Amino acid sequence: MSTDRNNTPELTVVIPAYNEERRLAPTLKAIQEHLDSADGPADSAAHGEWELIVVDDGSTDRTAEIAAAASDADPRIHLVRSERNRGKGHALRQGVLASCGRRVLITDADLAAPIAELDHLDKALADGHTAAIGSRARPGATIGAHQHRLRELLGRTGNFLIRSVAVPGIRDTQCGFKLFDGDRAREAFAASRLRGWGIDVEILQYFRRAGWPVAEVPVRWSHQEGSKVRPLDYVRVLAELTALKARAIRRADVLVALLFLVLSVTLYAQRWISPASRYIPDSMQDQNQWEWFFAVTADNVRHFDNPLFTTLQNFPDGVNLMANTVMLGLSVPLAPVTWLLGPAVALNVAMTGGLAATAVAWYWLIVRRLTAHRGAAAVGAALAAFAPPMISHATAHPNFIVLFMIPLIIDRALRLSEGTRVVRDGVVLGLLTTYQIFLGEEPLLLAALGMLLFALAYALARRDVARASWRPLARGIGIALAVALPLVAYPLYWQFFGPQSYKSVLHGDQAGNSPLAFISFAERSLAGSADASDALALNRTEQNAFYGWPLTALAFAIVVRLWERAVVKALALTVLGAALLSLGPKFRIPLTDLVLPGPWALIRHRPLFESVIEGRVAMVCAPALGMLLALALARLLTRRENGRRGAGRYAGLAAVALALLPIVPVPLDAVDRAEVPPFIARGTWRTYLGPDETLVPIPVPDAAHAEALHWQTVAGLGFRFPGGYFNGPWGPDRVGIYGPSPRNTSTLLRRVSESGRVPEITPAWREAARVDLEFWKAGVLVLPPHPHEAALRNTVDALVGRRARWVDGVWVWDLYEGGGDRGMHGGS
Repeated sequence: MSTDRNNTPELTVVIPAYNEERRLAPTLKAIQEHLDSADGPADSAAHGEWELIVVDDGSTDRTAEIAAAASDADPRIHLVRSERNRGKGHALRQGVLASCGRRVLITDADLAAPIAELDHLDKALADGHTAAIGSRARPGATIGAHQHRLRELLGRTGNFLIRSVAVPGIRDTQCGFKLFDGDRAREAFAASRLRGWGIDVEILQYFRRAGWPVAEVPVRWSHQEGSKVRPLDYVRVLAELTALKARAIRRADVLVALLFLVLSVTLYAQRWISPASRYIPDSMQDQNQWEWFFAVTADNVRHFDNPLFTTLQNFPDGVNLMANTVMLGLSVPLAPVTWLLGPAVALNVAMTGGLAATAVAWYWLIVRRLTAHRGAAAVGAALAAFAPPMISHATAHPNFIVLFMIPLIIDRALRLSEGTRVVRDGVVLGLLTTYQIFLGEEPLLLAALGMLLFALAYALARRDVARASWRPLARGIGIALAVALPLVAYPLYWQFFGPQSYKSVLHGDQAGNSPLAFISFAERSLAGSADASDALALNRTEQNAFYGWPLTALAFAIVVRLWERAVVKALALTVLGAALLSLGPKFRIPLTDLVLPGPWALIRHRPLFESVIEGRVAMVCAPALGMLLALALARLLTRRENGRRGAGRYAGLAAVALALLPIVPVPLDAVDRAEVPPFIARGTWRTYLGPDETLVPIPVPDAAHAEALHWQTVAGLGFRFPGGYFNGPWGPDRVGIYGPSPRNTSTLLRRVSESGRVPEITPAWREAARVDLEFWKAGVLVLPPHPHEAALRNTVDALVGRRARWVDGVWVWDLYEGGGDRGMHGGS
């Protein structure tokens, strides 16, 4: 096809056609008559010089012959042929790229939207838009002949999914009647890649990314029999868009994601060697607890039981699972992994994959909001996700390292501040927040605290932005609450008012950070020392600061150098505010006896905050420091320098390396876990328990001695036991404690296990033991090998009035021995 650029037509009409011999001739005639009906350029209906391009997409009927005959009759009609059928997208690309018009109209061969509707689209372009797309979904649209109801429903559903994931705000992406500015259309179609129906969305995405305004114009539309569009085509569009997005991902982004995954796998390498038989000793009893959480959730899913409660431990009172962070947002989706490979593997997948996903999410946020420099963003995200406090929690607390929702929540809050799509962004924020609640409420609370610190600091630095942002932000948060509260109302009611709920968890006055912790090195850092870090933290899972003095000094230098930027001021004040709050209600000035009140005292007794370990607020510093580092690196890496200034650049990069090297995490240690006694592993316990009876480990399990939880998972959750490791209520005030409410017998046995001394067993002790065992519905007592095994065995002998028997690696007291068939047990 040849064109004369010196005689550029005002309008090009492009018609993709595949096997359209029955409809093409009437369509061409209708278009010709309408375009020729104008009296002249001054008339409102005048379209000026025009051309019409029919793109035959490899038709097997007479479509090409009909188009060729029309071309012979009118030189303004042209035929572009494809040797084989390649799809609507390929046909449209051929036709648009062959066009010359200042405007380009795309219309289907069936003219479901009459050509007269072009006048409405023309008006939108005259009003300053670069594209006007016909819409069947906008108010004012008229549907003459409807499709079949099922087909229409499937079409609407498919269209909703398409616009939700690809071009939000446009209600009808697939209507085949669109008018474009010619030059912009040719640029967009030249950059397009899709061959199928998804090209409509691809082009609209291109216009949106380029900032070219698009108008959605209501039109008349009637379903035409013989339409080539099928309901499943919407699924194909989604598949095409998914493939397009996959191809659009930068190689650098993929490499960064793989790097984060490698770092995470390396961190947990010793556990991945044999997940079921390896244990991280620094986790204390937390690994047993978390594996149990994943196991009991999978069991509840399998049997359609209440996922918010169980009596498998702490029988008969049970455990409020919603009040214990079981991470239903992960433990439920990973239930198939738990069923097939066991809870140890499921926990490993959650922690390894979750930590890597968190790093990717911070990387995405930094690239989107702070700097497009991929290298700088990767370093900043690595600090946010692999900072010393994150590695400390990586030993035992998946709810504090699986934080990939937090960057998404932050981004959505920032979108709300922009005020462009408040309702949509508010709804999405509500859904994201809901999911985060089922991943971890305390991290969400800390993130909200950090976001509040940032917002206040940024408002002080940019009051103009604050004035413009607070109304849409407030409205969006209200919408988010309206979406989230109905979804989480019942689980939260169960958490705070259901069985075994509690009011708060008290952590004592030593849960805050020492100021020295911020300039010291964590035990799992390359420059760390176990003795030094242990002296400054509650335990090794709560080393919540420990950023090291080199990084602290570097952060100070970055803030001074980039202080003119409002975002730097806000990030700096966020770090400072979080650090001060993490010191607790009072703190001691290092190397002195001077104790000062901390700002945490102002909120420590407020609802929700009363259960927070205040030292954890320092974790907010990690992403803020990562963002400061990313900004500084981007400035260093993108600045072109020569001579002495070039030397300054290398000095800056060296300073960054020297600040980060000491806090590089070392892989977590793992050891062979304690062997499960054959009595449990072989299932011997089954012959000792009657219906509704419990197995009582000696000593009764608590927060410090929770190996019985591992026994239970190995036994397939086949038995219940009293005590355990969980958060539950104690006393009339229902204060939260770790483990069960103490009973006489459990307290006595715990003292014996710690001291190795056998107390005098009086009738009162025997009566207390009888009451406790009856309360627990005990069927059998089991004592595994223990450092004070003899003292425990003698104590229990005296309490129950019978001697233990050695059975499959444990001492056993069968409380119903001799009572019917259940008493006929064998021993060794």
